[in-house]
Amino acid sequence: ERRKMFEDNLRKTGLELEIEDKRNSEDGKTYFVKIHAPWEVLVTYAEVLGVKRPIKESDILRPEKSSFLLGPLKLPKNVKHPDPDYFTVQFSRHRQELFLIEDKSSFFPSSSRNRIVYYILTRCPFGIEEGKKKFGIERLLTSNTYSAAYPLHDGQYWKPSEPPNPTNQRYILFQNWARFSYFYKEQPFDLIRNYFGEKIGMYFVFLGFYTEMLVLAAVVGLACFIYGLFSIHSNTASIEVCDPKIGGQIIMCPLCDLLCDFWRLNTTCLSSKVSHLFDNESTVFFAIFMGIWVTLFLEFWKQRQARLECDWDLVDFEEEQQQLQLRPEFEAMCKKRKMNPVTQERDVRPPPPPHEMEPHMPLKNRIPWYFLSGATVTLWMSLVVACLVAVIVYRLSVFATFSRFMETEASLKHIATALSGSCLNFIVILILNFFYEKISAWITKMEIPRTYQEYESSLTLKMFLFQFVNFYSSCFYLAFFKGKFVGYPGKYTYLFNVWRSEECDPGGCLIELTTQLTIIMTGKQVFGNLQEAVYPYIKRSCRENKKERKPGIAMWDHALIYNRWEQDHDLETFGSLGLFYEYLETVIQFGFVAWPVWPVRLVLKHINGKLEFVSNSTQFVINCYCLKTLLTKLLMLNWIISREYAIHSGIHLQAFIVAFTSDIIPRLVYYYAYSSNGSEPLKGYVNNSLSIFLIADLPNTTAPLDKLFEGQIFFRYRDHRYPPNHAEKYSHNMQFWHVLAAKMTFIIVMEHVVFLVKFLLAWMIPDVPKDVLEKIKRERLMTVKILHDFELKKLKENLTL
Repeated sequence: ERRKMFEDNLRKTGLELEIEDKRNSEDGKTYFVKIHAPWEVLVTYAEVLGVKRPIKESDILRPEKSSFLLGPLKLPKNVKHPDPDYFTVQFSRHRQELFLIEDKSSFFPSSSRNRIVYYILTRCPFGIEEGKKKFGIERLLTSNTYSAAYPLHDGQYWKPSEPPNPTNQRYILFQNWARFSYFYKEQPFDLIRNYFGEKIGMYFVFLGFYTEMLVLAAVVGLACFIYGLFSIHSNTASIEVCDPKIGGQIIMCPLCDLLCDFWRLNTTCLSSKVSHLFDNESTVFFAIFMGIWVTLFLEFWKQRQARLECDWDLVDFEEEQQQLQLRPEFEAMCKKRKMNPVTQERDVRPPPPPHEMEPHMPLKNRIPWYFLSGATVTLWMSLVVACLVAVIVYRLSVFATFSRFMETEASLKHIATALSGSCLNFIVILILNFFYEKISAWITKMEIPRTYQEYESSLTLKMFLFQFVNFYSSCFYLAFFKGKFVGYPGKYTYLFNVWRSEECDPGGCLIELTTQLTIIMTGKQVFGNLQEAVYPYIKRSCRENKKERKPGIAMWDHALIYNRWEQDHDLETFGSLGLFYEYLETVIQFGFVAWPVWPVRLVLKHINGKLEFVSNSTQFVINCYCLKTLLTKLLMLNWIISREYAIHSGIHLQAFIVAFTSDIIPRLVYYYAYSSNGSEPLKGYVNNSLSIFLIADLPNTTAPLDKLFEGQIFFRYRDHRYPPNHAEKYSHNMQFWHVLAAKMTFIIVMEHVVFLVKFLLAWMIPDVPKDVLEKIKRERLMTVKILHDFELKKLKENLTL
């Protein structure tokens, strides 16, 4: 009954429906309802949705960019720019002769046709229950009234359309874009936009720009890593730690109570050398460079986005979107209506006409859901912190176990504990993220946002806040908390009065921070690529293998004997939130790039960006259909990337990591203030960085049970404190305060230097290029002139008649 009423109402809107006999389907059980939008329906709703179409070919020359790309890397001109530039205006069915309509079947691109049909489907009623009108294809899909709803691709991706039809765009995209062997080439952005829509097109533009900008960062990062690699054997600190006469004679404090014994410093020789790869003189340069790189990235992206919005007629889009794209769920839930504040007239006393009334949801009806939303986000972020504490307890327990039952180097114990803890933390992150995505989408839906833009804005806030805490909390702990509040022997700080606070590896916490970042970043990339590329392929292959296949026909040829709608039915769906999560993943990965640790990871990130092209392009062209090609603003970019948030937070983060996580500042203080060796200023730094503690002063609750170092009078620990024979024994000495002052000074100096460069770059690089401003003004002038001439000509014709 619902289907019958829904389809009858669709026909009333002007759509043409054709129902296939289920006996002609592959399984003999499935009905397919084919929908065709005739010209009159397209022109009517194109006017309602404000679709812009060409009225005259532009006389503005397309700038020929001076590209450094070689010939093999470039696309053919007919692929890169399939259509010339036009002056465009919002379509009007009463002015059809104004527009350049050569062929009605191709006047509206596939993305616009899909958008129009989906707009009708989401607002078509199918019944009335409890006095409320029920409508929308989404509800029918949820209740299994229909099993699927999707637009057909324009043709097969592995072969062109049969003559005399023009070559289908899907085949062109596959031949020039959605192939692994073409990962190095330019992208056909205009063709992507025409076929999939502006939103998906803008995503690939951003992904391409991001990957291109990573080339510069990757080259600098690789250079810094190579410097650390070549200077590893000349590092004075590592030489002293590994020397049996220096590091081998230094007895260190037990790393846990009772179960851990004293140990020699030279057992951390390996971690000391590895630490130099991530923590050397180039670390400061790399941190400053990344602060400048983030600024350059954002400023150049603003220019690229402004140019693209001009070319794709998105300059004045946001105002239109707010008025036109009401969510059907909002319209269905609203019982009240109010006068539209845009169209009302003050001197009109009678009730306004119906089209000037809009659905209205009072704020008091939404407040309970806003409170529930805030409480849910807070609860889940607290759950993330609780899981982080659990992982810390796990690491403490595992390290104590290793120390008790494994007689090995201290470095290997730290590495094994860090790796297992990071992997466990990453698994917890994925699990929490999976459940929170479902809950946040449900809560946002219950808030009943008015427009799609409000819906995405609310979901963006919830998802970003949670994922920021979920992905970065463990990294912030390692960078700014672990090893910073340990105390000293005899007065350690304890977690819940049970577990002793974690100490850093003798080589510093930067190794563990690098390990954590690498596992999370790489694991997220691998998991995302498997989810986007491998899983749909396996699922599709399994579905094909389950089908009954005629003898002697291969699977590839077997698909050709079935209709196009049955073949597309086997593809994966890509809903309205699919692209949202793609943007969110890119923004989270962008945050990882800003961390000034392990520069070589930027090379891996650039490679992953190329793989992302391949997996996403294959997903769109081959493995899925785009159910909702909605034209909405890129909220994830406008809310985070295009504002100053990323710059400011990234600069502060880099300065604090270098100051408090890296060991470069204490070494510089020793170099300039405490070194007495003129030829080798850093000689003796290891001994200087360790304080002395009497074993006799160690409480019985802390002293190791196994007395392997009988006769030892004192041991060392990493800190700057007075020795036991000093009047203020075990208190921080003057060098501690000198180091702290140097760290704060470095933070202030680095931030001011980078911010000064940032403001200079922001001043020198305009958000909108001059030629784009001139083009916008020229287009507005010409469209007004063309419209004026058209109306004047029409008026003269009417007067003549």
